[in-house]
Amino acid sequence: MFKVNENYLKLPGSYLFSTIARKVAAYKEAHPDKEIIRLGIGDVTQPLAPAIIDALHKAVDEMALAESFRGYAPDLGYDFLRNTIAWEDYEARGCQIAADEIFVSDGAKSDSGNIQEIFSEDCRIAVCDPVYPVYVDTNVMAGRTGTYDPASETWSRVIYMPCTAENDFVPAFPSENPDLIYLCVPNNPTGTTLTRSQLQGWVDYANRIGAVIIYDAAYEAYITEDDVPHSIYECQGARTCAIEIRSFSKNAGFTGVRLGFTVVPKDLKAGEVSLNSLWARRHGTKFNGAPYIIQRAGEACYSPEGKVQLKAQVDYYMENARIIKEGLAACGYEVFGGVNAPYIWLKTPEGMDSWDFFDYLLSEANVVGTPGSGFGPSGRGYFRLTAFGSHENTKKAMERIRNL
Repeated sequence: MFKVNENYLKLPGSYLFSTIARKVAAYKEAHPDKEIIRLGIGDVTQPLAPAIIDALHKAVDEMALAESFRGYAPDLGYDFLRNTIAWEDYEARGCQIAADEIFVSDGAKSDSGNIQEIFSEDCRIAVCDPVYPVYVDTNVMAGRTGTYDPASETWSRVIYMPCTAENDFVPAFPSENPDLIYLCVPNNPTGTTLTRSQLQGWVDYANRIGAVIIYDAAYEAYITEDDVPHSIYECQGARTCAIEIRSFSKNAGFTGVRLGFTVVPKDLKAGEVSLNSLWARRHGTKFNGAPYIIQRAGEACYSPEGKVQLKAQVDYYMENARIIKEGLAACGYEVFGGVNAPYIWLKTPEGMDSWDFFDYLLSEANVVGTPGSGFGPSGRGYFRLTAFGSHENTKKAMERIRNL
């Protein structure tokens, strides 16, 4: 008789945001007259920029003609996009990243979940706590777990690095040496970040112990402070210890379009084995390439008009972040984030449990957020709101919370 992968049975009953969706749907069914404002999931709301729409239309028209029709895309990405990324995101910032070190995909979530496949099953991982759930869940699926402690909600073979208000949400180097270190900077869910010197410290640490940093830079477009690097490759030595994952979802509104990329430098090796070659082999075997029309849309993000339009959208969401952060602070909440990221991380009032606060906001203000405990043990007693709504709904949500 066939058997299932029992590692999947170790996972929670459902993904965090699936649980939220079910709870909201149940409330909506019971209260159909209530207007619910969703500031929970990190999904964008503004339409695609005109430069992107123009590129999509042009690419679609090309697909209608025999002489310009495209079939399978190159599994690692079209040269026109990889060359553009290499210059705009890296070489222009002084980072030595070549086009053949860039792998185009359908998004950062896919890559952050899939990248662990090129590493040994006995690798130990270290994650910031709270953490984007995909990092832990995909390693659980691969069996890098050990035993589970229900009281602390932790796995014995996963190293959790607490990020709390007490340490300014900056993780300390773990006492046990990990093989893989997941860093999301600017951070989801806390909205906080690392300075250049702090990130350089992590690069030096990883090189010293022989670890690889999986660096999720999905929110780099929201960085406003000069001392916060946009790429880990701005740090000396990062080419020998870091893999960087990027997304077009949050900077260009591609959550429904799907495009991202991962950078694996050729200097990154396990002994004599190149991780660049391993990822290319995995990518080519399991992925048929992002669609041509989508990659043309990605290229348009770097055009002069595209840059201006995308900057306006980022500013739009960051204005929402300002409204939320200042509004919550005026109500007496302890608030973090919202400066270099579109997330606001708040302390729940009066020691309230994260899920209890979720139910409270939903029932009393009809506002949906994300319970901090869904991101890990150190998220207990915290709550995340996103700035991806409209100005109108953001202001309305703050007014409702003020009226509680």
